[in-house]
Amino acid sequence: MASALPTFTKIGKVIRLNRHGCTNRPFYHIVVQKTKDNQDGPVIEQVGSFDAMPNSKNEKLVALNFERIQYWLAQGAGLSDPVAQLLGLSGFLPNHPRTLIQAWKNRREPPRERKIKAIKGIAPPLDNPKL
Repeated sequence: MASALPTFTKIGKVIRLNRHGCTNRPFYHIVVQKTKDNQDGPVIEQVGSFDAMPNSKNEKLVALNFERIQYWLAQGAGLSDPVAQLLGLSGFLPNHPRTLIQAWKNRREPPRERKIKAIKGIAPPLDNPKL
């Protein structure tokens, strides 16, 4: 009989984010851990880092060791969703569906805000009222 557990629990190892830093200043290490270990548990290997807070140039910094990530994926390690999104954005893997959905929502947001401002009389009227 098939198990109802997610498939990555059978793999034994997973590449995930491990939080470091202060309360209002998160910083993440991208690590390989055993699947059943706690997130703060022992780390097998650190394969990258992710600074989630934008710097002065509004950039979020990511450092990845693609050779080691490729090695662990070849060994059968699973990926957490946030790491899969980062690898998709870096071009190592295809884009994660959640990334595409978020990009679509971000593209749709500015026309709505312009329409609301036009209705309230804050901004000049829109050329295309169907937005």
